Amino acid sequence: MKPFKRADRVAGLIQKALSQMLKKDIKDPRLGAIVITGVKMTRDLKLARIYYTAMGGSSQKEKVEAGLLRAGGFVKRSLAGQLGLRYMPELKFFYDESIDYGDRIEKLLKSISLNDGPDNISAEK
Repeated sequence: MKPFKRADRVAGLIQKALSQMLKKDIKDPRLGAIVITGVKMTRDLKLARIYYTAMGGSSQKEKVEAGLLRAGGFVKRSLAGQLGLRYMPELKFFYDESIDYGDRIEKLLKSISLNDGPDNISAEK
């Protein structure tokens, strides 16, 4: 069994702490409905790529980005205090489009099944 790398452990800590911080400490209404879907760290722990999605979908993307940009300093200071790292990584936020992509695929599959009928046999026979 391969042990976890330090970057993976730090990424997990950042994701957990950031999720709790968004739920309890940050009162910005733009950030009330976001979910942190993942955190990826560089090997040298200098950069944390934080992936998020908004409950309103991509229509809320610009508002959430503005809220994260505004709260960036507070988030970094709070995380630095909680994590106890020698150097706090730079935080970069990215919208995770995989949820929207999955919803789109699901809608396409449902539309195909509705058009074909219950047994997927064409009516042209």
